[in-house]
Amino acid sequence: MQIRTRMCVSLDGYVTTPDGWPVQVADPNWSPEAFGFVDFQKGLDAVLMGRTTFEPAISAERWPWPDLDNFVLGSHRPEGTPDHVVVDSDPERLLEQVRAANKGGDVHLVGGPRTVETYRRLGALDKLGLIVMPLLVGAGLQLTPALSTDAALRLEEQHVLPKGAVELVYTFG
Repeated sequence: MQIRTRMCVSLDGYVTTPDGWPVQVADPNWSPEAFGFVDFQKGLDAVLMGRTTFEPAISAERWPWPDLDNFVLGSHRPEGTPDHVVVDSDPERLLEQVRAANKGGDVHLVGGPRTVETYRRLGALDKLGLIVMPLLVGAGLQLTPALSTDAALRLEEQHVLPKGAVELVYTFG
C-alpha cells in the first residue's frame, strides 16, 4: 500500500482559486477523465481526506469515490455523512484504521496542503503527485507554506497531459 496525492496546482502555485474552489475548475478544458483521475482511482482501495475537502461531497449529485473505503480527518462527523465513512480527529489513529482496512491497493490522499503536510510529517506520504495546470490565478490557497519547504523531493515521473498541463510525481528522501 502506498499513500499518494494527485492534486492540481496553478503555474503560480495555488491549489484553489481566490473563491476557494479547486484550481482545476477554473480551466474550461478540465475533465477528470481527460486528466487521468478516473484511471488513477481504479488502482485505489481507499481515499483519505481532510474534512474541508470531504464536506462538499456529502451533497454531491454523484458520490465521488464509489467502491472505495472513505476516511476523513476531522474533529466532528458532518451531518449527512454516509455510514460507511470513517471520521477521526487523530491523524495517526486514522492512519492505523486505513492500514487495517487496506486490501492491497493504494490510498489517495485528497485534501489541501495542511492535510498533505500532516501525513508527510508522519512519514506516511509516499508520493506527491502534482498536475500543473496552465493557469495563473493570482490568489487562493497556496501549496506552500502549509507544505513544508524542508521536504526533500525526488522526481520520479513526468507526463504531458491534455491542453498544456503537466503531471509531476515526486517521492520523498
